[in-house]
Amino acid sequence: MPALGFALALCFAPVQPAQAADIDALAADVGEAVVAWRRDIHQHPELGNREFRTSALVAQHLEGLGMEVRTGIAHTGVTGLLKGGRPGPRIALRADMDALPVTERTGLPFASTVTTEYAGQTTGVMHACGHDAHVAILMGVAQALAGMRGELPGEVLFVFQPAEEGPPPGEDGGASMMLDEGIFDDVEPEAVYGLHVWASLPVGQLGYRSGPMMASADRWVLDIAGQQTHGSRPWGGVDPIAIAGQVLAGMNAIIARQIDITSSPVVLSPGRIEGGIRFNIIPDTVQMEGTLRTFDMQVREDVIARFARTASAIAEAAGGSATLEVENSAPVTANDAALTTRVLPTLHAAVGEANVVEMPLMTVAEDFSEFANRVPGFFFFVGSTSRGIDPATAPNNHSPEFLLDEESLDVGVRAMLALALAHLVTPGGTASD
Repeated sequence: MPALGFALALCFAPVQPAQAADIDALAADVGEAVVAWRRDIHQHPELGNREFRTSALVAQHLEGLGMEVRTGIAHTGVTGLLKGGRPGPRIALRADMDALPVTERTGLPFASTVTTEYAGQTTGVMHACGHDAHVAILMGVAQALAGMRGELPGEVLFVFQPAEEGPPPGEDGGASMMLDEGIFDDVEPEAVYGLHVWASLPVGQLGYRSGPMMASADRWVLDIAGQQTHGSRPWGGVDPIAIAGQVLAGMNAIIARQIDITSSPVVLSPGRIEGGIRFNIIPDTVQMEGTLRTFDMQVREDVIARFARTASAIAEAAGGSATLEVENSAPVTANDAALTTRVLPTLHAAVGEANVVEMPLMTVAEDFSEFANRVPGFFFFVGSTSRGIDPATAPNNHSPEFLLDEESLDVGVRAMLALALAHLVTPGGTASD
């Protein structure tokens, strides 16, 4: 392993090729292990709040590196605190561990064959979003940094989070629960970093955005009450199915005619409509369920108020009623502007300036935002689609055919190592501004 002084030279002076190569060497030392961990975790995926095997693997690894380890946080979360041999700042590095209820169709030799019961159905379980890669990358970064503990300034809190995709119905979990259980209370970092492998970028590229980057995500449920009647006599009751149809039109009108989407994009989408049991009976009730995505919390509150008011007015006009409930699963993910400016030179040094690209606003969501709302945060994407494949047409994250190029593991380790070292050596995260 190269001496720490050479690796840290990257953080103080204009980057020279030999200095960047030292970060590459640090990553190469753990490269084979990272690939092996990723394949093992991929073959043994676990859903949110059920990451028992994965968290045990992580805890054993961190304990073997001599860290102070906490387990059982937010059910299955793990943290490890690495204390350097010299005074310095404290940062947090985060990876999520959970898989999805998706039946894998990649054909990989280490493809998942795990099945489970989810929402009353038998389904496969797959790391279709790449969290297996996130865990393996952070385990590699932990090993590389622990190997230079004696000369390392400051402290690093490694956060392995369960249930990023959301806890099972009726349960709590995820980043907010880890914070509620105090992971930042005694060891609050001055900054938190996270990454996500991303099929929409080619391998070798990193993506970022300053300020808001990913949307707030809300799950909404609208209960519409009417009055049951025979299908041949609709005038004898109140048809909640007809009300639901008018509510759909009203929802679209809110976004198209009432919200300035040029200043802040909004998505309001239904995903489920359920009501009735027989072809000739108009039911008492209909339930609608869907998602709201916004990038501004004031806009979010405004849309929710308009939606509730519109649905109630439509239902009451027909003689029924409508009740809206909204549950937020992740706030807006926003990168701290000052931190973003400071870390960009480090990313440029790690992969080349041409390979660091600015991302558009994305209506997907990430509960890394919970950590970044507590302390300044920086979240970035690691391209995962193989060269020669158009990322625009590659199976995206959450697809049963999501296929990660394992070169992205090395890129992720290099980028996260470079960010961690830059921040620890020069408080504030600057590399060579």
